[in-house]
Amino acid sequence: MGMSEPNDELLVSSAIQVLLAEKRTSLSMMRSAIAIIALPLTITSALIATSSLYQTERVVHLLVGVMTVNVLLLVLGVALVVRSLARIVRYDRLLHELKRDHPSMSRYLD
Repeated sequence: MGMSEPNDELLVSSAIQVLLAEKRTSLSMMRSAIAIIALPLTITSALIATSSLYQTERVVHLLVGVMTVNVLLLVLGVALVVRSLARIVRYDRLLHELKRDHPSMSRYLD
């Protein structure tokens, strides 16, 4: 019986490490998603800033293509943020359950 407790703590410790690594991965994905969201804003700002250098009527077909790509990037960025937030909430819930079930490990998670 005395041997199972250290093995149980080792298993719980490994599970905590995996969950924290997955949470870091989700945070990294969210950082990338925010950068993807910022890209269309930057492109649109550059187009507005240089709008005096071109005639909109002559390049409208190019602007439509660029704005379509911008919208797609924006949708992708928002989807990645939502996905990473959902995963972070899930990992936090699992970590909370581990803390509740194994009070001896809670000191490592606070």
